[in-house]
Amino acid sequence: MTETTMPRVGQKAPAFRLPSVDGGTISLSQFKGSKNVVLYFYPRDDTPGCTTEACGFRDDISRFDRRDTVVLGVSADSLESHRKFADKFSLPFPLLADEKHEVSEKYGVWVEKNMYGKKSMGIQRATFLIDKSGKVAAVWPKVKVDGHVDAVLEALSVSAEPASTTSRKRAPQASAKS
Repeated sequence: MTETTMPRVGQKAPAFRLPSVDGGTISLSQFKGSKNVVLYFYPRDDTPGCTTEACGFRDDISRFDRRDTVVLGVSADSLESHRKFADKFSLPFPLLADEKHEVSEKYGVWVEKNMYGKKSMGIQRATFLIDKSGKVAAVWPKVKVDGHVDAVLEALSVSAEPASTTSRKRAPQASAKS
């Protein structure tokens, strides 16, 4: 496997099409021109950090809705695992199954991990804010769960400003604190 870098702010977001826990498939192109997309990658369903992150997005989903923004969670777990996770925590947004980690690789989040001396491949927690034109508006490459949803909402507010003010303010490329 070759080293893949994450898309950067201003670049066209890599296209994807993945099966959704809601049934059917979801692709980035279906939102172009109508919705911003928060595409967040997380390591595993129903683990402490991933649950906290998912519930944070769940608890603020109305704030994303008001900003014409959809939230999509992606992990390498199966649809059945996603279904149990979504039902258990009443998640109101689609979870996408990237079991072959093709999309995770496109976004540069399929990485070697080292836990207790054991190396394995897995998803690095990361979030991408993609604007209505399909371009990356903000990137959080190594998400710290606490405060992350607020940081995404703040970046979304900045990127949603009219063009005349957006040129003076830029959404964050990445934040070590996010």
